Amino acid sequence: MDLALIGSLVVLALIDSTSFGTLLIPIWMMLAPGRLRPSRLLVFLATVAACYLVLGVVLLVGAAALLEEVRPVLETTPFRVAQLVVGIGLLGLGLVVGRKRGSGAPQPGRLLRWRERAMSGRESTSALVGLAMAAVTLEATTMLPYLAAIGLLGASALTLPASVAVLAGYCVVMVLPALVLLAARLVAAGLVQPVLAAVNRWMVRNAAETTGWIVGIIGFLLARDAANHLELFAALSRVT
Repeated sequence: MDLALIGSLVVLALIDSTSFGTLLIPIWMMLAPGRLRPSRLLVFLATVAACYLVLGVVLLVGAAALLEEVRPVLETTPFRVAQLVVGIGLLGLGLVVGRKRGSGAPQPGRLLRWRERAMSGRESTSALVGLAMAAVTLEATTMLPYLAAIGLLGASALTLPASVAVLAGYCVVMVLPALVLLAARLVAAGLVQPVLAAVNRWMVRNAAETTGWIVGIIGFLLARDAANHLELFAALSRVT
């Protein structure tokens, strides 16, 4: 596996780590009134990572079967040119979307009630798992970074077992920032609590801007991958 692929996957995983289910809900849980119950948050994050992994494996298996048929087309110059155009288009779209400001809408009341029940211990572990699965389901139609990562893995020369192993590492990186915040919250609650609240407010207020960044970064990665295959950077260096 080349360094460019590793770098792209790490960037996409870190983008995914800022999503609704991997960061916003965990932060809300850590901000819940009363004593923090880290075991419940760990169950939530483990379920989110497991759901993403299962979904990713299903998509990878399907992609592997499909790619055997279409791989010759994917390696053609016209396809790479089309990929480059799509990547540049997404980059431009991300810049446009990123200029829109969020409305500053309050946090959804239903989700806050789920949070309070989940972290209070009144709900069973199965209910907490259900909340995690619901979060993943809500994100299923907007998980652009994850789908881009699966596309990169499917188009790579890695075997299916190796791709699944890399995907498992991707899912760990997705929940790693939330785990780091949880550890910091346990060690220095007084210092971390205001930071969590500020991050929570920023994410809610700047939802449109965050979406724009995500779309733009995915567009850049797609364009860079196409440019590498078309050897545009090598040609540019020869010209200069």
